[in-house]
Amino acid sequence: MSAETKTPLDHVNATVVQLKEMRHYCKNNVELLTTQWLLFDGELSKLKQAARIEELMTRQGELYDALEAEITELEALAVTLQPAPEEEAGTLH
Repeated sequence: MSAETKTPLDHVNATVVQLKEMRHYCKNNVELLTTQWLLFDGELSKLKQAARIEELMTRQGELYDALEAEITELEALAVTLQPAPEEEAGTLH
């Protein structure tokens, strides 16, 4: 199916898949950064880098939350874009 023949539902579903992949990697990044933070907090503080890393962790967490919200919104939109059952039955004849 080319981009020209995709329906709005196809585009929404493709976007949801991409956002879910981003969310997965975002979560992993937050977990890895948190692990590093816990291991090296003392050293980072001595080097005056702790606040910068903490800011990155906060921003990464905000990105995760924003991705989650957008996925929820698009999944709700996808439900409204589903063809009505009679439309699906009519195309089978």
